[in-house]
Amino acid sequence: MALSPDHRTGLILVFTSTLAWSTAGLFTRAIHQDVFTVLVWRGFFGTLGLLAVLYAREGGAGFRAFLRLGRAGWAYALLSGAGMLCYITSLRLTSVAHVAIIYATVPFMTAGLGWLMMRERPSRDALLASSVAFAGAVIMVGLGGDGTVAGDLLALVMTATMAVMMVIARKHPGIPTLPAGTASAIMGVLISLPFAAHSLPAPDQLLLLAGFGLINASLGFALFLMGSAKIPAIETALLGAMEASLAPVWVWLVYAETPTLPTLIGAAVVLTAVTWHIARSYRR
Repeated sequence: MALSPDHRTGLILVFTSTLAWSTAGLFTRAIHQDVFTVLVWRGFFGTLGLLAVLYAREGGAGFRAFLRLGRAGWAYALLSGAGMLCYITSLRLTSVAHVAIIYATVPFMTAGLGWLMMRERPSRDALLASSVAFAGAVIMVGLGGDGTVAGDLLALVMTATMAVMMVIARKHPGIPTLPAGTASAIMGVLISLPFAAHSLPAPDQLLLLAGFGLINASLGFALFLMGSAKIPAIETALLGAMEASLAPVWVWLVYAETPTLPTLIGAAVVLTAVTWHIARSYRR
């Protein structure tokens, strides 16, 4: 059976969001600010970008959607803010490769939550691909030596919040997704502001923070929010797991942060599993 136009659009949007999100480690390594200062400026520029996207898509009426978030929308926003705090902190405490490949376990979490909350039974192919992706994560975490316990635990918490967000987006497709993402960015700024440095970063750092907010936060989040409502939660998770293979590449190319052999093997396993599942989906 051919994919519907909506399904195909969802796959493209989520894959592109994964590309944007995979730059997080690159920006984190380049920005020499404390975690809370990074969160404030990333959130500030991310908010500006999301508001611009919201206005471009819906005009002034888009801003009234903040009044329609409801419990699911606010839960989504709170989870996103908490997950981002864990994400940025974990990138400072452990390797980019470890954070990315731990995220490869998200299809398992998402499949379980999707069944519990929606009775959405994942396909046999999706479960097989998830199992292989999980095996890649086990290879990396169990055999690689380039991570830390604290950073890995925070990455695991971030992964759990993302799994819940994916299921919420699928269960409540009527959530005004862009306003929810914007509300999350604003909350992150307000929570982090008291702990951040109050001096203006140097021009080069400010430029990097702007790129972090506009590319990683605005572009990545907007595309993810729009795409995740169009495809099953486990497929969203599988596409997101491709970040495990992409994120270490950026850091290796720019900073020569060379992953260990087990990490490279784990990343290759994850990429193979996701590519196989997507190819199978298009052939059905």
